Amino acid sequence: MPEPLAIRAAARADVPVLLGLIRGLAEYEKLTHLVTADEALLERELFGPGSHVGAVLGHAGGAAVGFAVYFHNFSTFLGRKGLYLEDLFVLPAHRGRGYGRALLLHVARIAHERGCGRFEWMALDWNEPAIRFYKALGAQEMPEWRLFRVTGQGLARLATGAPAGA
Repeated sequence: MPEPLAIRAAARADVPVLLGLIRGLAEYEKLTHLVTADEALLERELFGPGSHVGAVLGHAGGAAVGFAVYFHNFSTFLGRKGLYLEDLFVLPAHRGRGYGRALLLHVARIAHERGCGRFEWMALDWNEPAIRFYKALGAQEMPEWRLFRVTGQGLARLATGAPAGA
């Protein structure tokens, strides 16, 4: 029988543990080259003045085994705020125990309690275990939508109105 998962809001003191879990997620997703967050930046963005980001940690057996990070977005069609799940991760050695489901349900309750019109997230197209998991919970895939992103120098260029590739 798996140990019960205790879920609580992350605190400033949890930043090193949270960053370690974020690096674990990046490793699982084969995206470690994209991790530029450090403890100071993570602390400022999660706990600094005006932060709009929330994080929860799941603990089992006295150790953090998973996390979720989320923030509000807004639906103009619904005229209501929503909650966006940026990341959900459980360490591979602790999967299959219901911990991911517990973390996701915890964040869903936060969305519901805050009166959100929707709760949404993305999954990498190759991550079939996650896609099956989300669908089994009743989530609907939105195949007609495509994500667009601008980062780094591209964002700086776009902000000035410079043409792409300039």
